[in-house]
Amino acid sequence: MIQMRELRKDFTVRVKAGRLRREKRTVSAVDGIDLTIEPGEMVGYIGPNGAGKSTTLKMLTGVLSPSSGEVSVFGLTPVPQRTRLALRIGVVFGQRSQLWWDLPLGESFRLLRHIYRVPAAEHEARLRRCRGLLDLDAFLDTPVRQLSLGQRMRGELTAALLHGPRVLFLDEPTIGLDVVSKQAVRSFLAELGASGDVTLVLTTHDLADIERLCDRLVVIDHGRVVHDGTIEALHARYGSRRSLVVELDEPLPPGFTLPGASVTGVEADGHRVTFALDGSSSGAAVAALVAVASVRDLSVVEPDIEDVVARLYQAG
Repeated sequence: MIQMRELRKDFTVRVKAGRLRREKRTVSAVDGIDLTIEPGEMVGYIGPNGAGKSTTLKMLTGVLSPSSGEVSVFGLTPVPQRTRLALRIGVVFGQRSQLWWDLPLGESFRLLRHIYRVPAAEHEARLRRCRGLLDLDAFLDTPVRQLSLGQRMRGELTAALLHGPRVLFLDEPTIGLDVVSKQAVRSFLAELGASGDVTLVLTTHDLADIERLCDRLVVIDHGRVVHDGTIEALHARYGSRRSLVVELDEPLPPGFTLPGASVTGVEADGHRVTFALDGSSSGAAVAALVAVASVRDLSVVEPDIEDVVARLYQAG
């Protein structure tokens, strides 16, 4: 569906080189990315600010021309074939709108049907599905400028899907949304991805979006891919560990050790202990603990992906 080979994008910037002089400097926003995305995949594409995420999406959608390398979407080269490509992709940029500001939301949808030349029956079927899943009916007749951010984002997602794209590029689709709106958008995208009809490429700083939606995680830093795989592989690679939090009737005996785990925290005068599991079975650790202590309650806490990604960036 998507192929990138040694993809590169350089920008020329002017930097201060004295009191009155500036000199040109080349900055590589994307620095030789090799990546293949198969039909139906849901890919999280993340990185710190300035890593090259948005630049990559702009090259994939035909907004920017690569400085070197190859890129294709559906076998099309995005910039010279951008018109043909636009009929097959949907794009949502969190900070930019494809809706008409002074028109009611429903009128924007009708205009998009004519722009993309979508048959009326197909348009109505897709709109009906989006209306149900995103709860649009309450504000279809409201001018876009009067919509809340959450309502507008639901409208943006609908607008990107009405022509039946095979690939959906999302750049920060939940930025600034409240908890309820985020949940509505995530549920909609999860159902969309589960159908397997749309390939999803998502860039975001909200890692909860990635955990909920994406089977594959691509992390870039300074324009290069530093991780490509599952979230579980990321945890394994950077040594993140699950935690076992135990509530005890009595403190553990002095010098107690739990095989396959280490103590990382003791609270409430020894009645609450947190262990870091080294990857072995949590069941074995629990069994060993119950054999020597009176356990009131316990829980296994999965590692926080934000901590893992932060550790990845710090590793260089």
